[in-house]
Amino acid sequence: MKTTTRNIDETRLANEIVSVLDPAALRACSDDRDAIRYAVRDGALKLRTIILRRKALRRLLGDPARSIKIEYLRRDLLRCAGSRIEYAYPRPSVARVRAARMAEAEAAAV
Repeated sequence: MKTTTRNIDETRLANEIVSVLDPAALRACSDDRDAIRYAVRDGALKLRTIILRRKALRRLLGDPARSIKIEYLRRDLLRCAGSRIEYAYPRPSVARVRAARMAEAEAAAV
């Protein structure tokens, strides 16, 4: 798949996830190589930043249970909007565990 097509698919997926929030309150503030970031400007919400990692979105695009996981992410985003300042997918703790497992697997393969 071409890089530009993949980036468009990732952006569409990110827009689908954040669509549960008021579109007037969202602004795509950074679309860099590693993540898609949104700024949230709504006085009723505590949430100020949404960070969706492109690598995780690519994995989600190819997942057979994609629709279920997207629905979960949308509900999780709504639930966290009133209590957290930043929402990140994947959660940093999950990303660290995944990276540690991959490093262990690579070390065992050598």
